[in-house]
Amino acid sequence: MKLPTIALVGRPNVGKSTIFNRLVGKKKAIIEDTPGVTRDRIYGTATYLDYKFSVIDTGGIDISEDVFNKEIKMQAELAIDEADVIVFIVDAKEGITTNDLVVRDLLKRSNKKVIVAINKVDNKKAMENIYDFYELGFDCYIPISGSHNTGIDDLLNEITSGFDKTMEEEYDESVVKFCVIGRPNVGKSSLVNALLNEQRVIVSDTPGTTRDTVDTLFNYEKRPFVVIDTAGMRKKGKIYETIEKYSLLRSMKAIERSDVCLVVINAQEGIIEHDKHIASYAINAGKALVLVVNKWDVIDDKDQAIKEFTKKIRAEFQFLSYVPIVFLSAKTKKRLHTLMPEVIKVYDNSKRQIKTSILNDVIVDAVTLKAPPSYKGKRLKIYFACQTGIKPPKFTFNVNSTGLLHFSYERYLENKIRENFDLEGSPIILQFKNKNE
Repeated sequence: MKLPTIALVGRPNVGKSTIFNRLVGKKKAIIEDTPGVTRDRIYGTATYLDYKFSVIDTGGIDISEDVFNKEIKMQAELAIDEADVIVFIVDAKEGITTNDLVVRDLLKRSNKKVIVAINKVDNKKAMENIYDFYELGFDCYIPISGSHNTGIDDLLNEITSGFDKTMEEEYDESVVKFCVIGRPNVGKSSLVNALLNEQRVIVSDTPGTTRDTVDTLFNYEKRPFVVIDTAGMRKKGKIYETIEKYSLLRSMKAIERSDVCLVVINAQEGIIEHDKHIASYAINAGKALVLVVNKWDVIDDKDQAIKEFTKKIRAEFQFLSYVPIVFLSAKTKKRLHTLMPEVIKVYDNSKRQIKTSILNDVIVDAVTLKAPPSYKGKRLKIYFACQTGIKPPKFTFNVNSTGLLHFSYERYLENKIRENFDLEGSPIILQFKNKNE
């Protein structure tokens, strides 16, 4: 069962990102007083009482001539299109603006449930202004303060009023979920069909054929998996935004839902900057990765080409040095058998748990081999380390002062952990805290 989705929509600087962070319980969205900070859509998952749902934060819609505004409006339209409920956020202190009316007209055309969240109701004067917003013509208005966390429960009650009362995950915990992401026309749908050995999703040379994410449950070596295919979307002949930009944004929700991400690269076209952007979203989401070089059937002298392409990938994707690379052809199914073992390996590595005593032995050896650099006569001391999370593995270090930690030494410790434990394909998180915290 797919989770319900809500979209937060409004003009710039009304507090969408603050409210997003309140709902998902994480500081995923950047908060600044500067209008237009959020440009890409940001996905998260929220829970409230017995409900669970997806949340989309969007960039502020502005009718000025800024170069990003047309693109931001398109992104908001996409968020509206895939949402079940829309939260229209306005600013009680500034009242209704021209941009608010633009957003209103956009939402009226959507025929979706719209909740008007009147934000920044922090004092009596702001409370007196809320009735002005009734002229927007919607049915539901809720005064809130994102920064003070007031009215958020009322908002959540209204958001979830039509949702099924369930906290169940989309799939059982034993099911490994992996998504296929990448630029349009790199062969994502062909790869899914090859894995499933049947024509489950439409395959075409035209970018944007797959309209939505497509989930398929299957078994591999008596183990359950769900593969999620993603691609660009066209609707009613209208392209909401550039195909490549949309492909990245559409992939973000699939990434959030997945345990493993397959980043597909077109062997014919080689690596472009956009491939790196897509991979970075998976890394930032803490997901295990496999790099898949598709359309390998068109490459001559394949053995030599694998060596050269691998070298090029390692140079271009230096931040993915720990990620395995698979070369295959979805069309001919050559080397296809090498993919699923890598998916299983990186998933298992993302769940790997390391005994505290063994971890500390490794850290002690690392510090003995290379002591932390000193700063103003002081040196970082590591008292204790332990694993505090999985998917991805998270390690917490107790130290004398986090201010003495240099990023280069943090990288050194990460490399030492990877040298001693098989964490291939999985990002790892190092967290440092002062001993008495």
